Amino acid sequence: MNEQPDDERPLAMTREVLEADRLRAHYEQHHPQEALLSNDTFRDSINDMLAHRPPCAEQVDGVYLFAYGSLVWNPCIEIEERRRVRLEGYHRDFCLNLEHGRGTPECPGLMLALVPGGDSEGMALRIGEQHLAHELLLVWRREMLTGAYMPRWVTLATEKGELPGIAFIANPDHPRYLPGLSDADIVGRLASATGVLGSCLEYLDNTVAGLADLGIEDAYLGRIQRAVHACHRTTRTR
Repeated sequence: MNEQPDDERPLAMTREVLEADRLRAHYEQHHPQEALLSNDTFRDSINDMLAHRPPCAEQVDGVYLFAYGSLVWNPCIEIEERRRVRLEGYHRDFCLNLEHGRGTPECPGLMLALVPGGDSEGMALRIGEQHLAHELLLVWRREMLTGAYMPRWVTLATEKGELPGIAFIANPDHPRYLPGLSDADIVGRLASATGVLGSCLEYLDNTVAGLADLGIEDAYLGRIQRAVHACHRTTRTR
């Protein structure tokens, strides 16, 4: 049986895809106009983050990542520990324009990011120290390819105390950043957008389900999800 060429296989967010840097290859082939950050830039960014660990991070074997979206249900990395946590000072928002991945230029979608204000519950994922260099490179290839996110050290609250962690927040200077969208705008995009990585609705449903498995109910996501599904029901009955 002939093996299908890499650039013809359906793209998915998997460890294999990240290992092979196939997201970059897909962008370079199909969206050459997009400015992408290099792997050398990723390594410099990772080294800078690790060089500036907060003092309390010295007691951690590795690094905690704050998972609040797809990292909750599809992390694609080797994880030593998971903890339910709360991040004060940032909340989820569908504020990143998606014309690729889970959208198209003709029918753009939206991706979640963290923006200042409020709080958010999610999961802390610990990567062991001995695996940091490689595993964080996979995370950066996933989250930082276009520069729409910024990695930041944050403090994560647990029932047993605070943890230092890295969170990926919205880059307000990036052209994909679309703050202040109404619920109607968000629902319209999420209800219709799909791309090579799947649909925005799939992303929304998986995120809500992944958080529910942790006992977390996000009021914002729940409100948007109900409206998107109502939009779908209305469309089907026309």
